[in-house]
Amino acid sequence: MALIDDLKTPEDDHERGRREFLGTIGGGAMAFASLGTAVTAVRFLWPEVLFEEETRFRVGKPGDIPVGTVLALLAQKLYIVHSPDGFFALSATCTHLGCLTKYEAELNRIFCPCHGSRYSVDGHVTIGPAPKPLPRLQLTLDQGLLVVDSSKTVDPDFVLKV
Repeated sequence: MALIDDLKTPEDDHERGRREFLGTIGGGAMAFASLGTAVTAVRFLWPEVLFEEETRFRVGKPGDIPVGTVLALLAQKLYIVHSPDGFFALSATCTHLGCLTKYEAELNRIFCPCHGSRYSVDGHVTIGPAPKPLPRLQLTLDQGLLVVDSSKTVDPDFVLKV
């Protein structure tokens, strides 16, 4: 049996159409892959910046918050408590699974609506499953205003005396 060289045989219209079709499909696939590579390369050069929330902010004047008040700042995820001893700031994030707690003024307690943990107003766990108390956050007095830094925790007994 003699071997036939495909490249030397004359092409008919059917064969030429098939080869043009396959060439077009292959060229389109290469163009599509090149475009995807170019888009990925440009996106790689573009910075992926994540903006973090401000952790230091002003609360207000100490004289504007009466003794015995628990001020809930849910946008900042914290509570400002004015006890008879002074001021302190508590995180509003439950220590069990990180849920946002709520303050019940009528029962004078903080609770987690998701899993049932309950805290006293000073942040100590009264009913679990929370493993530890709510952390106290750094609270300072700057130019006559209370300033909280939610990125820094302080001792569980810290109270700002004003």
